[in-house]
Amino acid sequence: MTRRILFFCMGNICRSPTAEGVMRAKLAAAGLDVEVDSAGTHGYHIGAPPDERSQAHALKRGYDLSPLRARKLVAADFERFDLVLAMDADNIANAEALCPPSQRHRLQLLMDHARHAGQRHVPDPYYGGDAGFEEVLDLVEAACDGLIASLTKP
Repeated sequence: MTRRILFFCMGNICRSPTAEGVMRAKLAAAGLDVEVDSAGTHGYHIGAPPDERSQAHALKRGYDLSPLRARKLVAADFERFDLVLAMDADNIANAEALCPPSQRHRLQLLMDHARHAGQRHVPDPYYGGDAGFEEVLDLVEAACDGLIASLTKP
């Protein structure tokens, strides 16, 4: 059974901490005990909090991202986590270089868990406006709902 989930994107300040915060809240609401974390394929922002825009948009929906801090994806993450979920194909490609062949089954796209989303990737909102951060939340919420459903299947 899945007990540890890691979300990752490039810098770990927009998409993956949003996914971590949303999933933590949804797991708590469902009464599920699953460890959740996030990371970035690049170490641009190690130790930094999530982007202020990500935090502001998430907080409007009741998700507090303020305690989260960016970290870099490491090879040990593929041993530690049952699912290692990328926001897009570029990040999957970056992560494959770190991922031991025996753990490749753990590496997936987050949006593979979104029912009826019609989208495979969570676009990076960093260089855009408010609409991009709202879209990230919409997509992440749909994918996290799908993850929760798969975790609670008998």
